[in-house]
Amino acid sequence: MFLQDKSSDTMVEIQDLETLFDPLKNEVEGRIQEGQEEQDPAPFSKQDLTFASGEDLPRCWIDPNYRTSNPAN
Repeated sequence: MFLQDKSSDTMVEIQDLETLFDPLKNEVEGRIQEGQEEQDPAPFSKQDLTFASGEDLPRCWIDPNYRTSNPAN
């Protein structure tokens, strides 16, 4: 799956989707898709990633208390 890094607008190939979907994990490993050579895997904060459309990741992927917490807080 490809997501976009908010700060650099670079595409990131996510290596482990289970970690991405786990709200208890704050970081996910991915590879920046830039240049001709494949980049080394690096950790990315889920808060810094969006879908290519600019849409934020679902709260259930980021917030372990998504069922009980108020999104406005």
